[in-house]
Amino acid sequence: MESIKEIFRIGNGPSSSHTMGPKKAAERFLAQTPNASSYQVTLYGSLAATGRGHLTDVAIQNTLGPDRVTILWERETFLPRHPNALKLEALDSDGKVTDSWTAYSIGGGAIVDDQTELETVSVYQDSKMDAILNWCYENGKSIWEYVEVNEGPEIWDYLANVWHVMEAAVKRGLDTEGTLPGVLKYPRKAAGYYAKARNFKPAIKKRSLLYAYALAVSEENAAGEEIVTAPTCGASGVLPAVLYYMKKYHKSSEQKILHALATAGLIGTLVKTNASISGAEVGCQGEVGTACAMASAAVTQLSGGSIFQIEYSAEMGLEHHLGLTCDPIAGLVQVPCIERNAFAAARALNHKNYALLSDGRHLISFDKVVQTMKQTGHDLPHLYKETSEGGLAHFHGLKL
Repeated sequence: MESIKEIFRIGNGPSSSHTMGPKKAAERFLAQTPNASSYQVTLYGSLAATGRGHLTDVAIQNTLGPDRVTILWERETFLPRHPNALKLEALDSDGKVTDSWTAYSIGGGAIVDDQTELETVSVYQDSKMDAILNWCYENGKSIWEYVEVNEGPEIWDYLANVWHVMEAAVKRGLDTEGTLPGVLKYPRKAAGYYAKARNFKPAIKKRSLLYAYALAVSEENAAGEEIVTAPTCGASGVLPAVLYYMKKYHKSSEQKILHALATAGLIGTLVKTNASISGAEVGCQGEVGTACAMASAAVTQLSGGSIFQIEYSAEMGLEHHLGLTCDPIAGLVQVPCIERNAFAAARALNHKNYALLSDGRHLISFDKVVQTMKQTGHDLPHLYKETSEGGLAHFHGLKL
């Protein structure tokens, strides 16, 4: 299983699979073919269906050169390996293809091709939560300590940078007003929610501020600003909101927050390894569902939960998002994506409370719910997996 660094990628939104991934593929192909006269890039499946709303073409053009690349859109064609596929071709001065590479953006900004698997090396021997819990129990360790043993102490510097970017995104989002880019003309809400929340009584105030924190990051992502995938751009508001909330209202130290990030990262990596975090592959259950599981585990740990209560909380985070479709209106990471981040953050706190009331024993294990999510995603019709052809996107009727 790969490093948790791969679940926390720092970059610009609005989509890890549709913006960050294609940009990375274009950078790699550019390094491979620096002397090409021009380029032709064909986008397939989900990348073509929602690419304009996700700024896929902009990311590729900015990398290869706006005047040197032609984008072709093949939204009806799905390649066998993954629904997020693109073919990059280098052309000479006569327009003949001199080099070609097909890549797949599998979620979280990661790129693979037909010859290789993930570009990262394995740093964990265990790839199932049950095995990790057994190790922790037998060695008297916490889940974050398991991460440190496998990743090494240098992981804390990496996670410190991750946290600082997350925190900065919250603060920027709370202070920024206006309209998000795109045909929806969708107004930012975080600043208004934040201002109103301070007038409420304590209980409502705290929940309203949590909403504001999640909206802040999600709106920054939708605007193409710097965020951290957790596990994706589209679900990047959930974990920062919960951690920022714990810092503000429960005085969690930065060290404790970094430990919680480590645990959250492990949860996300387990889902990515055994199922998928790609909305184009399994729907939004793989994005917001995984983000909720990560945040649920993190906040339960910060609240003093045992390793078994942490696992239970994470399991609920994913279980109660099973079947969630990915149907962004007009292909934009705005509706229903932004609100889903806010409600997933609130659910994470509920899962924490529920898990802490228990002794950690429950019927469905985290490993089993991950398997279930993968199968559920496989069974979902493709139009509910980031194509903007089904669900809310279909009935709203607004196209790019």
